[in-house]
Amino acid sequence: MKYFSTYLVSSRFLPLIVAPATRGQQPEHGDPDAPLPGHFHQLLRWDTKTFPSQPRDIISLACPCSAPESPLVLEPYDFLFDTGVEAYYNGDWLSVILNMEKALKNKATVRKVKAQCRLSCANQTAFGDHVDGVGVPIPGAGSLEDLGFFQKILKRADCVNSCEMEKLGHPTMHQVTEEIQLEFNKRSPYNYLQVAYFKINKLDKAVAAANTFFQANPDHMEMRQNLEYYRMMAGVQEEDFKDLEARTHMAEFLLGKRYYSDDSFGLAAEHFEVAIDEFFTADKECKALCEGAYNYDGYNYMEYSADLFQTITDHYMQVLNCKQHCAVELALNTGKDKAFEDFLPSHFNYLQFSYYNSEKYEQAIECTKTFLLFHPNDEVMNQNLAYYSAVLGEDKAQTISAREVVKQYIHQSMLEKKLLYFGYEAFGITFVDPDTWTPEDVMPNKLREKQKAEKETAARITEEIGNLMKEIETLVEEKKKDSSDMTKIIATPESVPLLHDGIKVTMTAKLLNGSQRVLLDGVITEDECRELQHLSNAAAQKGDGYRGKLSPHSAGEMFQGVTVLKAVKLGQEGKVPLKSARLFFDLSEKVKKMLESYFGLDTPLYFAYTHLVCRSAIEEKQEDREDLSHPVHVDNCLLISEMNECIKEPPAYTHRDYSAILYLNNDFEGGDFIFTELDAKTVTAEVRPQCGRMVGFGAGKENPHGVRAVTKGQRCAVALWFTLDPAHEEKVWIISVDRGQDYKGIM
Repeated sequence: MKYFSTYLVSSRFLPLIVAPATRGQQPEHGDPDAPLPGHFHQLLRWDTKTFPSQPRDIISLACPCSAPESPLVLEPYDFLFDTGVEAYYNGDWLSVILNMEKALKNKATVRKVKAQCRLSCANQTAFGDHVDGVGVPIPGAGSLEDLGFFQKILKRADCVNSCEMEKLGHPTMHQVTEEIQLEFNKRSPYNYLQVAYFKINKLDKAVAAANTFFQANPDHMEMRQNLEYYRMMAGVQEEDFKDLEARTHMAEFLLGKRYYSDDSFGLAAEHFEVAIDEFFTADKECKALCEGAYNYDGYNYMEYSADLFQTITDHYMQVLNCKQHCAVELALNTGKDKAFEDFLPSHFNYLQFSYYNSEKYEQAIECTKTFLLFHPNDEVMNQNLAYYSAVLGEDKAQTISAREVVKQYIHQSMLEKKLLYFGYEAFGITFVDPDTWTPEDVMPNKLREKQKAEKETAARITEEIGNLMKEIETLVEEKKKDSSDMTKIIATPESVPLLHDGIKVTMTAKLLNGSQRVLLDGVITEDECRELQHLSNAAAQKGDGYRGKLSPHSAGEMFQGVTVLKAVKLGQEGKVPLKSARLFFDLSEKVKKMLESYFGLDTPLYFAYTHLVCRSAIEEKQEDREDLSHPVHVDNCLLISEMNECIKEPPAYTHRDYSAILYLNNDFEGGDFIFTELDAKTVTAEVRPQCGRMVGFGAGKENPHGVRAVTKGQRCAVALWFTLDPAHEEKVWIISVDRGQDYKGIM
């Protein structure tokens, strides 16, 4: 941070801003240390006594078709934006603030009024209602029924038009160019505001504006630099770094995830519940705003000559496409290119586990059943439901239903999808389903077969390109690593602390067909292997580490484990030999040092979790078994094998950086360790466990791995996960170190 010191000598620092060059030259900078004008605080309150020529622009939204008490013309926000930009180049900071703040407020008002008018008019002129003189509510076999339907359309159009005219003025007043729309999408007004607020010494507002702009423009280096400077300035508080455009449903969802990651399940549930309520509010608004003007994209407006029903079809398909896209729109976090996958269902996934940890089984069952509306065949969630029902009581669990609002949401979405797929099949109007939970049979067979063929072709091309790239990468990697790998193998113990007596590098990353991988042999002796296996059978708990689940990964195996802390505690209580507990403790440290050395880490590793585990085949459950002992996964991200992706976000252990598995025996059948590609199918390397053998690897998406089924006997190993972040060091390990010091001298 010392290289910033020259900037801190003077408080006359001006944050950077990239403004449109066509607006003219920047004026000479004024003095940011000038005292606040006496009328500034009235400006912030929009005091009409101080600014008599500027209306407050407060618009009543109570009833969309009633005349307002005092009609006011809402100033177009594009005009206000242009006026603010001009004021910026004239150095008129108060005018910049006034116009930019009003532009933002008026744009939000236009959006709110349009959504509210359309929702209110939909309620007043629902198509399902009967029309006077017509016996049916929808078009039927004759022209009379059609007239009744179109009468409803005309009434809806009149209602919306009257509502918007009364609240906003003539529709053309608030039509803006794509250029202006882009400026607001990029949050450009906040770029100007942060400078203007800084110039009048309102640092809290300058910081909030800068941070709001940066959230949508995370690659904007000048703004990143500005925020770094602001953090070092006197008087700036952490709470000043707000996102003034944060959407409530997303902010609450992210807060819920944060509390969930900290195991604060009660608080997590509160925020997820608010996020769900806000999601449905935002979803209604988003879908209402889809009912706007037709976008003639791909057509010349003057040459568009579709007949009545084709015109209606084109526009309605566009509206439905827009409404389906709301699922993506609401799942996008500002500044991110990719939306959260399965966004709405994931709320109920987080909630069911949060309520389970809070021992609120009724709510856990409700959320589990709601999640299953989206993914009815989800194996884990069905197991959870069975468990929660058993705890609460089957009879009581039967009375609990999934949430009605979600049932309605899915029902409406499914109807929209069916219409869109019909339009796709009948008229060639493309529809790409944004949801992963849509049942396969919703898509017509012809389209399903066509898309399947296209996916297979794309997959084949991708595979061919991938194989070619892999060959190129292998050639490059071989040149880079041959010398360093050879050095590690032949170096003396003094230069490479990894190679203790008897330890050898059996396979490098190259031989294991990947990166950040190594296989070592001779890490511990046969006697030490037997001692640790005895410790596991004496101290381990069934289901340990997996909330008591006896078979957490496979119904064909029993799982048991013990942590370092538990072993040390039992050793001090005389229930297991202290020598065995100490061995467990010491070899964990030994593995850590070997990984640090082999992978050439500049910073130390910290224990994230350490587990002595055994998997035992259940004899009567081995017939026709085809599953894995531990399914293919990645240690620090959520593997989505169908998409060859791994998403680094909770509930994955995102802080894990390196992993190691030290094997204790080989007198069992099956149980080989495998590395795969991200598809979880293509095996790139296979390791047969044996006493003293250790596989170490990076915990990221470069190393998907799993364990083949143990079909006979018991397979034991020490599993270790490490982090480079001391904030995530395993609490129980810290305690174990303290206890280890207590008995170090008596062994």
